[in-house]
Amino acid sequence: QVQLVESGGGLVQPGGSLRLSCAVSGNIAWANGMGWYRQAPGKQRELVAVVSSGGNTVYADSVKGRFTISRDNAKNTVYLQMNSLKPEDTAVYYCKADIFSTRYRHADYWGQGTQVTVSS
Repeated sequence: QVQLVESGGGLVQPGGSLRLSCAVSGNIAWANGMGWYRQAPGKQRELVAVVSSGGNTVYADSVKGRFTISRDNAKNTVYLQMNSLKPEDTAVYYCKADIFSTRYRHADYWGQGTQVTVSS
């Protein structure tokens, strides 16, 4: 079994900052790509940022320059530093990880989601 536990969401004013964390535990050989997605009410889930096991990153255009994704491979944890938050960033944020349980067996796992609300 693999579990992803997110933390760090909450209510913040426009222009503020939050840092999300996602810790992976369980039957893990190693974690491949890890990333953050979000889903606002009435909208489809969308990619926010992803980071490869080697540290390469990809960001959605809407968050470039404001959000930073990083990971600690020793802790199997991925982070999302969110600065200059806007009301349109309001959504449930989900962590996703491609986890290898053996050398050749892997699957995608999702966290339960954490609410981020940007409002004055």
